[in-house]
Amino acid sequence: MPLEGVKNIVLVLSGKGGVGKSSVTLQLALALSLQGKSVGILDIDLTGPSIPRLVGLEDAKITQSPNGWLPVPVHDAAPQSDSSPARGSLRCMSLGFLLRDRGDAVIWRGPKKTAMIRQFLSDVSWGETDYLLIDTPPGTSDEHIALAEQLLTLSTADAATAAQTNVPRLYGAVLVTTPQAVATSDVRKEANFCVKTSIPVLGVIENMSGYACPCCGEVSNLFSSGGGEVMAQQLGILFMGKVPVDVKFGELVEGKMEDSDEEDEEDKEQKEQPGAPEEPDLRPLVEKYKEGWSYPRFEEFAKTLLGGVESTAGAS
Repeated sequence: MPLEGVKNIVLVLSGKGGVGKSSVTLQLALALSLQGKSVGILDIDLTGPSIPRLVGLEDAKITQSPNGWLPVPVHDAAPQSDSSPARGSLRCMSLGFLLRDRGDAVIWRGPKKTAMIRQFLSDVSWGETDYLLIDTPPGTSDEHIALAEQLLTLSTADAATAAQTNVPRLYGAVLVTTPQAVATSDVRKEANFCVKTSIPVLGVIENMSGYACPCCGEVSNLFSSGGGEVMAQQLGILFMGKVPVDVKFGELVEGKMEDSDEEDEEDKEQKEQPGAPEEPDLRPLVEKYKEGWSYPRFEEFAKTLLGGVESTAGAS
């Protein structure tokens, strides 16, 4: 059965490109995992898949099982210990894992995109998964229409029906925007898309709202702030919160940038002096993420989603 084992489905949407949907999807997945939930990420941005790079697994390949494609594991579940609570597993699926080279262009017309999305939703063996987060491309075009049609067939937005029939629950969509009006105007269209396709809107996250100092975490509003909050109020949608630009998270997923010509001679001499080599940090991504400034914000977002699921499940 398609999506067998998946309990809740959350879409991450935005009508605008470049607002950070993939980074929000990953951080939300990591935060849910740290709440003890097993999480999957399905990347349906077919022409620009970002998840393989963000999780540091660009060279991973999809394997086949009798039940279908197996998603790529990012980290395994970990039991509760004296120093940390239980951690759920994280796995992901993306077209990026199927390309021969990460530089290959995906030049597909609508029907082929639609067929690929249907295959992702029907042929991936997720196993027991508490939350499946779906990272989407910008806009409201072929991918979104195919996704909405398939999800409304394979899942249900009603908590009681999901519990009785053992089908996945389409919990809803998180809308991602930046504060600028040029972004919020497009995200309004995405909210309208959700209304027309009967997909519940869970809330709005205002991404890139200010800049978090990498040393102390203090947030400075270098550009505008609050546009997403105003939009959410006008549309009657829950405003989940603001996320500033976090340099540490960028270094975590992209690697620390090395200084070049601007590096002074004293620093160069210190680096050239012999000494014990720096040991690589072999901890999983989720453990390193806990040390960043963004984690407390996404921990609250994750708790908001979990609280909503539990309250509606109890009411049903």
